[in-house]
Amino acid sequence: MTALTTAPTAGVRTAGPLRTVLRLQRGVLIVWAVLFTVAAGALLWAYGPGGNAAAADWQRKCGAHGCDWSAAITNYHQAYAGAEFLIGVIPYFATALAGAVVGRELENGTARLAWTQSLTPTRWLGTTLAVPAALIAAGSTLLVLLHRLLYDAHKVPITWSWWNAETFIPNGTLGVAHPLLGLAVGALAGLLQRRLLTSIGLAIAATALVDTTLGFARPHLWPWATSTGADYETPRNVLYGDGGAVTSTGAHIADPMCRDSTACLKAHDVTGFYSEYHPASHFWPLQLVETGIVLAVTALVLATAFTLLRRRTA
Repeated sequence: MTALTTAPTAGVRTAGPLRTVLRLQRGVLIVWAVLFTVAAGALLWAYGPGGNAAAADWQRKCGAHGCDWSAAITNYHQAYAGAEFLIGVIPYFATALAGAVVGRELENGTARLAWTQSLTPTRWLGTTLAVPAALIAAGSTLLVLLHRLLYDAHKVPITWSWWNAETFIPNGTLGVAHPLLGLAVGALAGLLQRRLLTSIGLAIAATALVDTTLGFARPHLWPWATSTGADYETPRNVLYGDGGAVTSTGAHIADPMCRDSTACLKAHDVTGFYSEYHPASHFWPLQLVETGIVLAVTALVLATAFTLLRRRTA
């Protein structure tokens, strides 16, 4: 009788953690797939037929006396800008995703149900973040590679410079690091709020604050290059920092605005001028230093989230 009673339950399988996560996050993963596909498609089109048509029009219609942008050049410009905008949205999508999933499962009790069955709280949070982290990191890596492929592919002047945040972030390792930081911030916000909507709001606000802070700090993460001369001499294609006057002792002071007054310059002991800037060769030092900071903050936020979860569920 015992064998007959227990036999039917032997074949019953509970959904594994991975399958459960995929089922619960199916909607947001579909949104991610659409976001990635559109951004990648825009980059590939701009690299291929869109960029080729724009380059041909630029060579044919533009010369020393100026240029009227054709439809091909405009479409190339819009595809490039649109792809960079979508890549810039990914960290906010990631933080909203993590905040929504963690906050929702804590709000409706799904998390506690999982803890009473096969998952510990730590494993639950790790599994919840692992799937979107892997997919977003893989997709972001591919988008960064496509962006770098496009960046110098066509001789069509565009309105972005290497130091603009819209171009700087997706052109290097920050394009992968920022979404991972967004996931970590979203998870912590979900644990703090334990509500769907408030978790999303706090996560997005915190991500925006971190993004803004890093943007202000970015130019100061690597020493400036300096040029001095009889007048301001700043090379082209550089991120300009500061400038001023140089005294006979070599000290840097604020520009006394003497214009060409020899008496004024002598009165202020000005013998020349200096300019501080970041040349294009500083791209990777700035990129890698900021990436290290972002990954360190990500690790700190994740450690805080797991510590908070363990203390609440002890």
